Amino acid sequence: MSHRRLASIASVALVLGASALAAAGDPSPAAPAAPAARAAGAAPAGAAPPAAAEPSADAEREPTAEEIAAAMQAFDADLKLQSGKVTVGDNLAELDVPESFRFTGPEGARKVLQAWGNPPGSDTLGMVFPAGLSPIADDSWGVVISYVEEGHVDDDDAKDIDFGELLAEMQKDTSERNLERQKAGFPTVRLTGWAEPPHYDPASKKLYWAKALEFDGNKDGTLNYSIRVLGRKGVLELNAVSGMKQLATVRSEMQSVLKFVEFKPGNRYEDFNEDVDHVAAYGIGALVAGKVAAKAGLFKGLLAVLLASKKLVVAGLVAVAGGAKVFWDRVRGRA
Repeated sequence: MSHRRLASIASVALVLGASALAAAGDPSPAAPAAPAARAAGAAPAGAAPPAAAEPSADAEREPTAEEIAAAMQAFDADLKLQSGKVTVGDNLAELDVPESFRFTGPEGARKVLQAWGNPPGSDTLGMVFPAGLSPIADDSWGVVISYVEEGHVDDDDAKDIDFGELLAEMQKDTSERNLERQKAGFPTVRLTGWAEPPHYDPASKKLYWAKALEFDGNKDGTLNYSIRVLGRKGVLELNAVSGMKQLATVRSEMQSVLKFVEFKPGNRYEDFNEDVDHVAAYGIGALVAGKVAAKAGLFKGLLAVLLASKKLVVAGLVAVAGGAKVFWDRVRGRA
């Protein structure tokens, strides 16, 4: 059984709770509840503590593929995944999610992000995942949807941006922020280049690009694929994170995502009213460089870092839990 699969079980238990997983992952009848007399502190005064029971062979075993599958199914069912037309925010935008994708709202996104190792409090409008793949599978990837309302972004600078020069600036900024990441206990990261150079469509007001990253302790390259949709008062952010080996798949799938997300009437770019709306203090270049996320604080700026490192971070949960076998036994009520 792979270490990463066991780590996924540990992360699922942290999100769903041990009792839910015990019911989903153990088809055998549950052990009867201990009577009150057996509760901690109920032994007569002076009585010797009972000898620790020898672990059974079953308690020492690793979870089966069926048990892992049942736990993952329980996790997925709790996300209420759906396709079709979905409104996000306060009538802010609409996603026309095709059958090849599934959407979960803010609460489901919170559970997935925590299972992936992100700190609590990540503010999203939801997430989108490829259909037929559990968000906690080893090869999973997803798109985090959020909204930043800091004004109407003037796109006049788009035609003048030197993206080679912008990349060099981003690499320098990434390197300088590594000290903050280390102090916060997160792995350092190196921006190696564009996995997809920035593209901006002035007609649809949509921007996309992809970064190739390398994280300390993770030998596999990481892909951050970003879409930005400009609106009347702010920007919709869609961020996909996966391994670099999935670049071809993610590049193709994100073109579909690009097409099925739009602002609702009244919030579209062309609905801007210069008499009542204000203009953002940045343009297209700052959106690509990540200056907006950096302004919001360390953890918002680190969101992509944590998502990109999800395999590494989730694996760390096993050590925190005291080992995969111990955690699994605890879920099953044997520890």
